[in-house]
Amino acid sequence: METIINIVGGVALLLWGIRMVRTGITRSFGAGLRHALAASARNRVTGLTAGFGVTAILQSSTATALIVSSFAGQGMIAGVAALAIMLGADVGSTMIVQALSMDLEWLSPVLISAGVFLFLSTENSRRRAIARAFIGLGLMLLSLRLIAMGSLPFRESEAMAVLVGPLTHEPLLAIVFAAVLTWASHSSVAVILLIMSLAGMQVLNTQLALTMVLGANLGGAMAAVGLTAKALPAVRRVPLGNLIMRLIGVFAVLPLIPYVQPYLAHLGDAPERLIANFHTGFNLALVAVFLPVLALVDRAARMIAPDRPASDDPGSPRYLDEGALDTPSVALTGATREALRMGDAVKSMLTSAGDVLRANDANLRKTVEAQDDVVDRLHEAIKLFLTRLTEEELDKAESQRSIEILSFTTNLEHVGDIIDKNLMELAGKKIKGHISFSEQGQAELEDFHDRILQNLDLALHVFVSGDEDAARRLLHEKTEIRDLERRYVENHFLRLGERRPDTLDSSSLHLDVLRDLKRVNSHLTSVAYPILERAGALIDSRLIDEPDAAAARRLPLGAQPRREDG
Repeated sequence: METIINIVGGVALLLWGIRMVRTGITRSFGAGLRHALAASARNRVTGLTAGFGVTAILQSSTATALIVSSFAGQGMIAGVAALAIMLGADVGSTMIVQALSMDLEWLSPVLISAGVFLFLSTENSRRRAIARAFIGLGLMLLSLRLIAMGSLPFRESEAMAVLVGPLTHEPLLAIVFAAVLTWASHSSVAVILLIMSLAGMQVLNTQLALTMVLGANLGGAMAAVGLTAKALPAVRRVPLGNLIMRLIGVFAVLPLIPYVQPYLAHLGDAPERLIANFHTGFNLALVAVFLPVLALVDRAARMIAPDRPASDDPGSPRYLDEGALDTPSVALTGATREALRMGDAVKSMLTSAGDVLRANDANLRKTVEAQDDVVDRLHEAIKLFLTRLTEEELDKAESQRSIEILSFTTNLEHVGDIIDKNLMELAGKKIKGHISFSEQGQAELEDFHDRILQNLDLALHVFVSGDEDAARRLLHEKTEIRDLERRYVENHFLRLGERRPDTLDSSSLHLDVLRDLKRVNSHLTSVAYPILERAGALIDSRLIDEPDAAAARRLPLGAQPRREDG
C-alpha cells in the first residue's frame, strides 16, 4: 500500500508540475503565443512551425488545440491551416519528454530554488509567472525521481506481473488503458513520463512501454475532443481531425513496433531514450504522412461535424473563449467585448422603449420584452465566465478589471429589468387605457430619454477606455439628470394646477416614467465610480460635518464660524 501511495503521490506531483509550467508560461507569454498562432495561418508550413514552437514552450498540445479550435470557430483560421498547427503541436509536446529522458535529477533543486527566490523577490506578475514555470519544471524532475523510487518494489512483485501480463499479451488493451489514463489526466506528457519512469525501473518491458506510448498519443487527442464536444461544429473539427490522424497512425504503427525497436536502439538503448525517441518519431511520421493530405482530413472532419443551419442567436456569447481562461488578459478582453454587446442590446431596448411610449406600439413592446431575455442570457454567460476566470490566480489589476466588468454588466442587467418590468408595464397601461401625454409633457419625456441615451453611450466609452475626464462628465451628468427631473416634475405639477385633461389622465404614468428613466441613469453612471476612486477624485461622504453644521446654524445671519489657529 505504501508503494502505491508513493507512486500516486509522484504522479500527482508530476501533474501539478506540468500545470504550473503551463500556467506560468501562459501568464507570461500567453497573449504573444496566441498572436503567433493566429498569424501563422498563411500556409501549412508556417502553421506547422508555429504549432511546434508554441507547444514546445507551452508543453500542452491540448491547450494549443483549444486555442486553435476557438480561432477556427471564429473563422480566423481555415481548417487545413489549423490541422497543420496541430501536427506541429504534437511534435512540440514531445520536446519536454526528450529533455526529461536525460539524467537531469541535479537540475530539480536548482530550478525549484531559483523559482522560489524569484517569486518571493518580486511583485511583478510576469516575473512571478516565470518563477512559477521554473518551480513547475523542478517539481516535474522531482516527481520522476519519486516515481522511480516508489516503483522499485514492483520489479520483483508477483502482483505487478499479474497486472502487467494481460497488457503485454493484448496490445489493444494496453493502448486503450494508456489512452483512458491520458484522457483522464488531460496530459499525454505526464503519462508518457510515467511510462518512461516505469520502463526505466524495468517494471514494464520495452515493447509494452512503446505500445502504451501509442495509447498515450491517442488519449492526448481524445482530451481535446471531449473538451469541445458541446461547441460549434467549426470548433469541434480541429480536435476531430487530429484524432483521425492519430487513430490511423496508431493502428498503422502498432504492427511495426518489433521491427522499429532495433533501429531506435541505435539512437540510445536506455529504455527512457527509446521511449522518448519513439514518441518523437511517431509524431514526425504523422507530419510526413498527413501534411500533404490535410485537405482530405479536413473533409473527413467536416463529414463527422457538418455545419449547422445558420442561426444568429443574439443571446449566445461570441467572445467568451474558454481556451483563453489560462491567459487572464486575453480572457478579460473577450469579456469586455461581450459586455459591449450586452450594452448594445440594452441601448436597443432603451431606444425602442421611447418609441413604444411615444407611439403606443404594442408589437414593439413585445419585442422589447424579448430583448430582455437576450440581456439576461449574456449577463449570465459573462458572470459564469468571470467566475471561472477568478479560479485562476489573478494579479491586482486583473482582479480589479474582472470586478469592474461584472459590476458594469450587473448594472446593465438591472437597466434591462427596469425597461422590461417597469417602463414596458407603464407602456402597457398607457396602451390599454388609450392615454396620451400632453404635448409639453411628451416633449419633456423625449428630451429626458434622449439625454439618458447619450449617457449610455458615454458610459460604454468610460467602461472601455477608463478615461478619467469622461468619468467626471458622466458623474456630472448624474447631477444634471437629477436637476432636470426635478424641473420636469415641477412643470408637470404646474400643468396639473391648470387642470389640463391630458395631464390629469397621464399624471401617474408621467411621473413614473421620469422616475424609472432616472433610475436607469443611476445604474449607468455607476461605471464612473471605480475610475474616479482610483484617481482619488471622490470624497467619502457628501454630508457636512455635523458639529460644524450645528455651530453654523447657531451663528447670527451673515456671521462666519470662528476657526482655531494651528
